[in-house]
Amino acid sequence: MSLRYLLPADGVTELLGLWPDEPRLYEREATELDQHVDAGFFETWAFSGCVPAAEVAVMNHGANPPRPSINPAGFMTSGRIDGDKLRAYYEQGYTIRLGNLQRVVPFLNGMSRDIQRETGYSNYLHAFLTPPGRQGLRHHWDQQMAVIVQISGTKSWELWEPKFKDPMRLHLESPRVWQERWREEWESAGPDQTYELQPGQSLLLPRGWIHNPHAKGATEDSIHLTFAIRERTTFWLAETLTAGAIEAEEFRRIILPGQIQGDGLKEELIGARRALVRYLERLDLEELTPVIRDAALAELEYTT
Repeated sequence: MSLRYLLPADGVTELLGLWPDEPRLYEREATELDQHVDAGFFETWAFSGCVPAAEVAVMNHGANPPRPSINPAGFMTSGRIDGDKLRAYYEQGYTIRLGNLQRVVPFLNGMSRDIQRETGYSNYLHAFLTPPGRQGLRHHWDQQMAVIVQISGTKSWELWEPKFKDPMRLHLESPRVWQERWREEWESAGPDQTYELQPGQSLLLPRGWIHNPHAKGATEDSIHLTFAIRERTTFWLAETLTAGAIEAEEFRRIILPGQIQGDGLKEELIGARRALVRYLERLDLEELTPVIRDAALAELEYTT
């Protein structure tokens, strides 16, 4: 079970059985994961230029003024990652993020697929390198469960309870609804919870929890992994159930411009709703159940 690489046995049981809606801190034993991701990981995969440029982000909220993200052209040469340029940003205090490592590192690819088989949820993996005393990302929230695994160094995680319940990628996602005054309110009130993550510890961070991670008090580089696990939702089931409607001719019928612009639109909506209800009632759920289960285990890019 690949979840055991991230969490101890009781953490895996709690995750699969309860899917907690509050953060949890766990002590984990060293596993095969630590043989593949160690303190030299960024030397191997980032500064060598092995990771695709599209998956690299460079940010520094400790800069004056803050520079949330560097244009990739600043650390590329001839369309590829330039390790020397990337290292120069790191030496200036920038955080380096390597994204979607499940697409790049064979061991992590296997882990990702195993976790999907264990949960029915697709997932992705980012790795972060933050120099001591620095900060990459500031306050934000995510729309999926995250397991934070500290590999080396330390990182502080200041957490606030969710502002919105059960955010999703297309609904209440942090960048879509952000108001800068919230950051001032959170900093004024202080965090609801704070964790100083050490090597060998994992933090379970449910979706929606505001977090402000930083290495301001650290004395050495911080490397952590974020395993983002995309929960399946009732909306996903609804999307899956209705996806086949395109095969029915009545759903491919053109709505004329005059019907959209005129008074007939409401009648069109009523008709479409009736047709959709009829379509759903005709579905054979016994037949669809194994198909949807197989999709949950194989669909790689679903975004909750």
